[in-house]
Amino acid sequence: MAMQKKGLAKVGSEKADGALRGLRHRTVKVDGLEIFYREGGPADAPTLLLLHGFPSASHQYARLMDRLSDQFHVLAPDYPGFGYSSSPTSSRSGGHFDYTFDHLADVTESFLKKLGVNRFFVYVFDFGAPVGYRIATHHPDWILGVIAQNGNAYKAGLGPQMQPAVKFWADWAGMEDAIRAGALSLEATRAQHIDGAPDPELIDPDTWTLDQHWLDTPGRAQVMLDLLYDYQSNVALYPAWQKWLRDSKPPLLLPWGRNDQFFPEAGARAYLADVPDAELHLLDAGHFALDDHLDIIANLIRDFIVRHSAAR
Repeated sequence: MAMQKKGLAKVGSEKADGALRGLRHRTVKVDGLEIFYREGGPADAPTLLLLHGFPSASHQYARLMDRLSDQFHVLAPDYPGFGYSSSPTSSRSGGHFDYTFDHLADVTESFLKKLGVNRFFVYVFDFGAPVGYRIATHHPDWILGVIAQNGNAYKAGLGPQMQPAVKFWADWAGMEDAIRAGALSLEATRAQHIDGAPDPELIDPDTWTLDQHWLDTPGRAQVMLDLLYDYQSNVALYPAWQKWLRDSKPPLLLPWGRNDQFFPEAGARAYLADVPDAELHLLDAGHFALDDHLDIIANLIRDFIVRHSAAR
C-alpha cells in the first residue's frame, strides 16, 4: 500500500485478471480493535473507499466491488460494532467504548493510516456520509472525489422516515421502545430495502436477512441506539461539511434513489448550491439503490473515476 503515499497512479489494466478481481477478506488491528475489511483490484490503481450505512456492513458493497475491481483498488471496512469487526460493549451498557460518529470516523481514519491509504475517491451512503465527511474535513488533501449515494449533508434531506430519530434525540427514554420496535425490527430492515423500489421482486431477500442477522447479534441493538441518538451530532456539523464542499469543490457524483424516505431527493438537490458542477443522477430507486441499480451506478462510478483521475 505504500504507493498511495506517492499520489495517484495510473488507471488499472483493462484486462479482467481473475487474480486482481477476486476480493480479499481481511482483518487488521486498529486502536486495539479487529477491523474487518474487503479489498480488491490492482494495488497501483485509483482507490475507491466505500463507507457503509445502517444497519448494514461492507457486504452491501460486495457486488459493486466485484464490478469495479478489474480497474480500481476497492476498499470497504466494517465499522466497530458492525459486521465482522470488533464490537466492544457500549459505555451506555457498562462497557468502555463510546459509539459516536466521531469515534467511528477516528477508527476509520486510523484504519486508513494503518494501510497507508491517503489519496482516494470515497463512496458515502447513509451512516457512511458522516464518517466520510469527518475524514474529508480533517484531511481534505486525501479526497480525490466524492460519490454520495443517499448520503445526506443537509437539513433539507432529512425525510419523513428520519423524524422518529429526531424525536429520539429530544427524548431517549420516551422514544427508546418505539425505536427498538421500529428501526431495529426485521420489518423495518426489509422496508429499507424494499420501499421505493419500483419492482420489489428484483431485491434479493439476502440483503435484509443478513442486515438483520447483525442487528440481532447480542449487544448490537445498543450500538445502533447509541448511533441513532448521536446522529444529531451530524446535523450540527452540516454547516462545516457544506463549507468544505463550497471551499474544496471536490468532484462530486450524486447517484441518488429519489424514492428514499430517509434521505429524499431534496437532500441530493441541496448539494448543487455548494457544488454547482456536481453530477446529479436521480434514480427510480429507494434507499439502498445498489440493490436494483447496481450496473447503472457501477457504470457512473467507472466513468467518474476515469475522468477525474485523468484530470488530476
